[in-house]
Amino acid sequence: MEWLYNLFLEHSALQAVVVLSLISAIGLGLGRVHFWGVSLGVTFVFFAGILAGHFGLSVDPQMLNYAESFGLVIFVYSLGLQVGPGFFSSFRKGGVTLNMLALAVVLLGTLLTVVASYATGVSLPDMVGILCGATTNTPALGAAQQTLKQMGIESSTPALGCAVAYPMGVIGVILAVLLIRKFLVHKEDLEIKEKDDANKTFIAAFQVHNPAIFNKSIKDIAQMSYPKFVISRLWRDGHVSIPTSDKVLKEGDRLLVITAEKNVLALTVLFGEQEENTDWNKEDIDWNAIDSELISQRIVVTRPELNGKKLGSLRLRNHYGINISRVYRSGVQLLATPELILQLGDRLTVVGEAAAIQNVEKVLGNAVKSLKEPNLVVIFIGIVLGLALGAIPFSIPGVSTPVKLGLAGGPIIVGILLGTFGPRIHMITYTTRSANLMLRALGLSLYLACLGLDAGAHFFDTVFRPEGLLWIALGAGLTIIPTVLVGFVAFKMMKIDFGTVSGMLCGSMANPMALNYANDTIPGDNPSVAYATVYPLSMFIRVIFAQLILMLFL
Repeated sequence: MEWLYNLFLEHSALQAVVVLSLISAIGLGLGRVHFWGVSLGVTFVFFAGILAGHFGLSVDPQMLNYAESFGLVIFVYSLGLQVGPGFFSSFRKGGVTLNMLALAVVLLGTLLTVVASYATGVSLPDMVGILCGATTNTPALGAAQQTLKQMGIESSTPALGCAVAYPMGVIGVILAVLLIRKFLVHKEDLEIKEKDDANKTFIAAFQVHNPAIFNKSIKDIAQMSYPKFVISRLWRDGHVSIPTSDKVLKEGDRLLVITAEKNVLALTVLFGEQEENTDWNKEDIDWNAIDSELISQRIVVTRPELNGKKLGSLRLRNHYGINISRVYRSGVQLLATPELILQLGDRLTVVGEAAAIQNVEKVLGNAVKSLKEPNLVVIFIGIVLGLALGAIPFSIPGVSTPVKLGLAGGPIIVGILLGTFGPRIHMITYTTRSANLMLRALGLSLYLACLGLDAGAHFFDTVFRPEGLLWIALGAGLTIIPTVLVGFVAFKMMKIDFGTVSGMLCGSMANPMALNYANDTIPGDNPSVAYATVYPLSMFIRVIFAQLILMLFL
């Protein structure tokens, strides 16, 4: 039985892989169990790690540190790649507001930390550790420990406070999201916000009755200061056609137009009349049955040389007589304007004659199998660049210790930048959704297993000390009070949709486990986009504040 002992208990690389894999498997299995209608999913890996550490299971410290760091890097980098395509457009539409709300969460939690230290007598280093656990922010814990070392003070005390508060930090944000959803959110709220999504395309039919555009070409009309639109079909004298930019509109023409819903009123003024007898936005519309002359088909961009090119530069409409009405990217519908920069994996809705669509299919690729092999070169290059960025020290006036973005901040920023701008420099950053989810789940499971295993050895001893319950209560307060208050303001007063509010709260608390829960229970990518929008700034500010609290109040 010596081999069994060596496999599970004797420190080695093999033993570390076995133990962490076992913890992850047990945690993921239990995470599927529902408690009062709620399942914690991958978060349960953390608690499985705590139990394993409590019962004496351990791995080599260097192996543990490596696995924890690698898992965190894989998770945040994959998250950055996923949300990158919609990150900057989201920032323009509401990112400043979201970051201000996230900053309010950070400031409120920091203020409560200082007040609680004076009110309860808990030492400031312990309170900072509790804050780091309550906000699930290990980079801030590392910064606090480094500051204490430079001040000549025992630096290990914050780690225990972090471990004690961490479980409630994980659950607290989920509880805050549940509280907001239960008492403030109605079913129709989710439906309305999804319908009002600025990225969501809207299809409407119009009739040309405005004399100002009679006998004008579509190109001339598009140059007027009206919202962007795409004419998918034109009916005239019982015949349907794909209009080119040189097509001249005449009185009585019927047009099927793709635009944003907010633009419908302006386009009604432009064309003259909107037809409202058909809902063109239903999901069960058989587009190929609308007319016998044209068909509609989705074609996937798989040719690498098209990555980063503008849609208009392909001149598909003029060359093949087809129309591209919509583009689907990362779960978001985009309007197919000539300025749209194509990315590998974009799904284009193409309308035209069958023979023409076959030709366009050859141009775009549509070789879906080729997308199932992610470009690992870019993934590893991105990780290297992210770690390099995270290692750069930033000097803050009045703060003696340089601040770094660290293992979490650097990779997610590089992931966002490559996901957004990679196609413009012809760098293929596309990964299938399943591959991205696999990387994220693997990284997060590994990170949580290590974190739980490390905290488990002294966790229960600390919890059951007289001050243990006080620490837990303080951690719960630092988690729930700021998130519920700011969440209430954001959703109820500022009318921000629930998915975005949830992602903002998860990002402001640096809580990927809560984000995973939000993604599982809320439709759409709004939680992930909001998380990535506020995470870099929130994480960076928390790292700074963890040092400032100790320097200013200790």
